[in-house]
Amino acid sequence: MVDYHAANNQPSAGGVQTYMEQENDWDRDLLLDPAWEKQQRKTFTAWCNSHLRKAGTQIENIEEDFRDGLKLMLLLEVISGERLPKPERGKMRVHKINNVNKALDFIASKGVKLVSIGAEEIVDGNAKMTLGMIWTIILRFAIQDISVEETSAKEGLLLWCQRKTAPYKNVNVQNFHISWKDGLAFNALIHRHRPDLIDYDSLRKDDPVTNLNNAFEVAEKHLDIPKMLDAEDIVNTARPDEKAIMTYVSSFYHAFSGAQKAETAANRICKVLAVNQENEQMMEDYEKLASDLLEWIRRTIPWLENRTQEKTVNDMQAKQEDFRDYRCVHKPPKVQEKCQLEISFNTLQTKLRLNNRPAFMPSEGRMMSDINGAWHTLEGAEKGYEEWILSEIRRLERLEHLAEKFHQKAAIHESWTDGKEAMLTQKDYETSTLSEVKALLRKHEAFESDLAAHQDRVEQIAAIAQELNELDYYDSASVNARCQKICDQWDVLGALTHSRKDSLERTEKQLETIDELYLEYAKRAAPFNNWMEGAMEDLQDMFIVHNIEEIQGLITAHEQFKSTLAEANKEREAIQAIQTEVQKIAQNNGIKLSSANPYTSITPESIDNKWEKAMAMVPLRDNALQEELNKQNSNDSLRATFASQANTVGAYIQAKMEEIGRISIEMNGTLEDQLTNLKEYQKNIMSYMPEINKLEGYHQHIQEALIFDNQYTPYTMEHLRVGWEQLLTTIARTINEVENQILTRDAKGISQEQLCEYRASFNHFDKDHSGALMAEEFKACLISLGYDVENDKQGDAEFSRIMGIVDPNNSGAVTFQAFIDFMSSETTDTDTADQVIASFKILAADKNYITADELRRELPPDQAEYCIARMAPYAGPDAVPGALDYMSFSTALYGESDL
Repeated sequence: MVDYHAANNQPSAGGVQTYMEQENDWDRDLLLDPAWEKQQRKTFTAWCNSHLRKAGTQIENIEEDFRDGLKLMLLLEVISGERLPKPERGKMRVHKINNVNKALDFIASKGVKLVSIGAEEIVDGNAKMTLGMIWTIILRFAIQDISVEETSAKEGLLLWCQRKTAPYKNVNVQNFHISWKDGLAFNALIHRHRPDLIDYDSLRKDDPVTNLNNAFEVAEKHLDIPKMLDAEDIVNTARPDEKAIMTYVSSFYHAFSGAQKAETAANRICKVLAVNQENEQMMEDYEKLASDLLEWIRRTIPWLENRTQEKTVNDMQAKQEDFRDYRCVHKPPKVQEKCQLEISFNTLQTKLRLNNRPAFMPSEGRMMSDINGAWHTLEGAEKGYEEWILSEIRRLERLEHLAEKFHQKAAIHESWTDGKEAMLTQKDYETSTLSEVKALLRKHEAFESDLAAHQDRVEQIAAIAQELNELDYYDSASVNARCQKICDQWDVLGALTHSRKDSLERTEKQLETIDELYLEYAKRAAPFNNWMEGAMEDLQDMFIVHNIEEIQGLITAHEQFKSTLAEANKEREAIQAIQTEVQKIAQNNGIKLSSANPYTSITPESIDNKWEKAMAMVPLRDNALQEELNKQNSNDSLRATFASQANTVGAYIQAKMEEIGRISIEMNGTLEDQLTNLKEYQKNIMSYMPEINKLEGYHQHIQEALIFDNQYTPYTMEHLRVGWEQLLTTIARTINEVENQILTRDAKGISQEQLCEYRASFNHFDKDHSGALMAEEFKACLISLGYDVENDKQGDAEFSRIMGIVDPNNSGAVTFQAFIDFMSSETTDTDTADQVIASFKILAADKNYITADELRRELPPDQAEYCIARMAPYAGPDAVPGALDYMSFSTALYGESDL
C-alpha cells in the first residue's frame, strides 16, 4: 500500500489554489447519470476503505457513513498523518455539523478550495455533495503530487500512463474514460512493472470484461490495490466516469512509483559518479597547484634575468642579500610544492588505472615535463643571476678604485698646471738683462723637462678615463668632461711652451752669462721632485687583492721601493749640495743672489718637505699592507672552514644517494614495513639538516668577505644545494612508489605473497639493478611466471601485446610500477562502461535516453545535477524535448577504450 503521510508537506497556498482551480468545475449534473454515480460510489467507497482499514474500520454507504463526521475525520487523519481536533460524540445534528465542519476546515487548510460544499449537505446525506467532497480529497492527497515533466497532476498521471503503456499493442491512452474500457491499459500497466503477474499476449481486445476482471483481481491479490469498479459497469457505460478511472489509476501509480530495481541501478551510478567526482577533484587540485607553481616560476624568472646595473657596490650587495633571502626563504616551500605535485600526479594516475579510467592528461603547459622544464629554466636563471651579481660587484669595485685614482691624479695635475698659462704668456725677457734672459731660457728648459715628465701623468689620466667608459661607469660624463678639459689645457700648454722657447732663443744670442750651478740644480731637482711626487702617489695608491699571493706581491714591491730610498737620499743630498755651493761661491765672491733660483721654482725647502712627507708615508703604507695581509689570512681561514664542512656534506649526500638507490632495489618485508622503514630513513636524512644550515652560515661569511674562489674544495654551495634537494626528492619519490604499490594491492586485492613474488621475479631479472627491465629481461620474467611468450609467431604476438600495455611510449624498458599494474590487471576486474549504460537504461525505463526529472527522481541531488551538467542532448530519432544521452556520458567516464 502507498503511504500518504508525505502529503502533510504542504505546497504554498497559491500553488494549490491554482492547481485546484483546474478541477473545481466539477460537473455535478453528470452525477445525475445513474451509471456514473454508481461507478463513483464503488470507486470512492473502495478508495476510502483502503485507508480506513488501517484504522480498523470501513464504510458501507458513502453518503450515510460520513454523515456524523467521525469516519470522515478518521479518514483525513489516516491519509494526512496529522491529528485533527477532537470530535464531538453527541448524536444531535449540531454535533454532526460541528464534526463535518472540522473535517472541511482541515481540507481547506491544505489549500483546497471547496465550492458549494457545506457541512449541512453532508449531514443530510446529499449524495452529490458527498461524492464531490470525496473527489476533492482524492485530488488533494492522491493525485495532486503526481508530476511528470512539470505537468499538472492530471496531465502528469496521463503522461505517466502513456509512457508506461507505449510499447503495448492495442493500447492508446488518450484520456481517463473510453481509453480504459477494453481493460488492456490496466493489464499493460501491471505487465510493465510486474511481467510475472500478467500474460499480456493472451489477452484479446474483443473481450473487455475478461481483461478488466483479470487486471482488477491481480491488482487486489498481488499489489494490495482494492477492487474499486466492476468490469460490467465500465463495459456497459458509453463513457466511463473519468474521476473513478483517475482514482483507480492513481492507486496503480503509487504502487509502482518506488521500485527497488531503480534503487539498485541508482546505487551503481552513484558509486561510479563518486569515483569520478573524487578523480575530478584531484585533477582540479593538480591543475591549480601546477598553475600556481608555474605562475610563481613565471614571475620569478624575469626577476632573476633582470640585469639592471647599480651604481655602487653597496647597491649590488643589497641585491645579493635579496637573492640570499630568495634562496633560503622563498624557494624551499616551492621545492616542497613541486615534490607534492609530482606525488599527487602519480597517485592520481594510479587511481585512474585501478578504476579503469583513462590516464589523466593535464591541460596544455601543465604536464610534469613542462613543470620540470620550467624548474630547470628557473635554476639556470638562478645560477646566471648569482654569477652576474658577483661579476658586477667586482666590476663596481674596480670602477670605484679607478674613479678615485682618476680624480686623485687629475687633482695633482690641475694643481701643477695652475698658473702655467700665465707664466708662459708673460714677456719678462724683453726688459731683462743678459743673465736674466739666460736664466729665463734655462728655466724654460727646466719647465720643458718638467712638462715632459708630466706627459706620462696626462696619458695615465686619459687611459683611466677610457677604462671607466669601457666599464660603463655611471658618472662617465663628468669624468669625460674633466679629462677633456685637462687634455685641452695640455695642448695649450704645449703650444705656449713652444712659443716662449722660440722667443727666449731669439734673445739668447744677446745673453751669455748664466749660473751653471743654478742650471744644474734645476735640471736635477725637477726629475727628483717628479720622482718624489710619483713615489707619494704610489704610497697613497689604493689596492684591491683577493688572495695571499696578491698581497704578498704588493709587499715585495714595497720592500723593493724601500731599498731604493738610500740611493734617493744621496741624490737629495747631492741636489742640496749644489745649492750650498752656490751660496758659498756667492758669499766668497760677494755676489748678491736673488731670493729664488732663476731656473726653477723648486726650492730646497720644498724638496726637504716632500722628502719628509714621503718618509712619513712609508710606515703608513707598511701598516696598510700588513692589515690587508691579516685580512687575507682570515679569508683563507674562512675558505678552509667552509671547505671542511662542504667536503663532509658533499660526501654525505653522495653516500646517501647511492644508499637510497640500493634500498629501492633491495627492500624486503611487507609494503607497510618498507614504507615505515623508508619514512624512518627519511626522518634520519632530515636530521642532517643542521649540518646544511651550518654550511649555509659558513657560505654567508664567505660572501660577506667577498671571497670568490676556494682552492680547498671542489664543491660550491650551489652544487650542494642541488644535491640536497635531489636527495630529498628521491626519498619522497621512493616513498610514493611504495604507497602506490599499497594502493594497487588494496584496490586490486593482491596479497602480500603475490607482491613479494612479483618483486622477487623482477629483482631476479634486473641484473644491473637499474630498477627497470629491458625487453629480453622482461620476456624471461614473464616466462618464469608461466606466460607463453616463447620465440614463435604466436608468442611474439602475445609479447608485443603485453609490451604495448607496460611500455606505451616504446622506451624499451619496463618499470616495476608498470609491471605491478599489468600483473594486477590480469587478476582483477572493475566496473565497465557497459554496466553503467545498463544501469542508466533501467532508470530510463528501457529508453535510449533519460530526462532530467528521471535523474533527479532516482539519484541523490548532487549526483543528479552532476549528470545533467555533463550529459549531451540526445539526438536519436526517438528524441523528445529535454532528452539526455546517457550512453555517450557513460562511455566518457571510462575513455574510448571501452567503446
